[in-house]
Amino acid sequence: MDRELAMEFVRVTEAAAIASGRWMGKGDKIAADQAAVDAMRQAFDDVCISGKVVIGEGEMDEAPMLYIGEVVGAGGVKVDIAVDPLEGTNLVAKGLPGAIAVLAIAPRGGLLHAPDMYMDKIAVGPKAAGKININAPVIDNLTAVAGALERSIEDLTVVILDRPRHADIIKQVRDAGARIKLIADGDVSPAINAAIEGTGVHMLLGTGGAPEGVIAAAAMKCLGGDMQGRLVPESDADIERARSMGITDINKVLTIDDLVSGDDAIFAATAITQGDLLNGVRYFGGGARTHSIVMRYKTGTVRFVDAIHKYEKKPMLIKR
Repeated sequence: MDRELAMEFVRVTEAAAIASGRWMGKGDKIAADQAAVDAMRQAFDDVCISGKVVIGEGEMDEAPMLYIGEVVGAGGVKVDIAVDPLEGTNLVAKGLPGAIAVLAIAPRGGLLHAPDMYMDKIAVGPKAAGKININAPVIDNLTAVAGALERSIEDLTVVILDRPRHADIIKQVRDAGARIKLIADGDVSPAINAAIEGTGVHMLLGTGGAPEGVIAAAAMKCLGGDMQGRLVPESDADIERARSMGITDINKVLTIDDLVSGDDAIFAATAITQGDLLNGVRYFGGGARTHSIVMRYKTGTVRFVDAIHKYEKKPMLIKR
């Protein structure tokens, strides 16, 4: 993949964020999501890739665009694409922090074709890479991460989705003495935060969407962090769907290299609402300002992009 493509992918997430951000706090998550999807799909038309969506908005009969299997781009290098035009639909609808427009790109075959089901996840930053074990008790992982970071367990902050299914994990983390940051939606941003020093986040734990797990893994790989996942099927149909997508061992612990393979990957995200790492979209007369992150595994480059977008200002109509 050409390194210049990284900035092209930022423009894609910027377009989705600007379109979706207009719906912040308006209580309509469907409209916010649709705005992001429409803008992202249109922006892909100008990118010189032959991209195949492997993680997207659903099957062809479920989504009119950015559906699994759709080919996007203006032609060029063949890549697999994982997209979430709006991660955190409820966050935007309610005006809450943490919503992002996000995508991950890898050479063809480089992204796990994760089925739309739950996945157990654990993610940590570079200093704790290789120290985690998703099968180990929570206390063992906390101890290992604390040791890698040269601090006590009481100094760790763990991000967990605020869901009833996580009651036991939450209790174990609290009993161990670590601090917890409960989040309402979206676990891609917290995974990134765990891999970047200064965010105050040291680990992600819990069960979330498998597609989001692959996207987060791309970011973790670019940042030198570590992540493990394990699919959590809820029915025989989930198991069959996983098998149809090439996953034969449903109980396999998926390493970061299983989730994102090969020697190249690009991750890009633009904040829609305010986050711990990125500022949300801010609008002004005649334009908007966005804050994005883009990274590439092959080069180890991580860029923060603070951009001003100007557009034609429509004349204000004044009723007399």
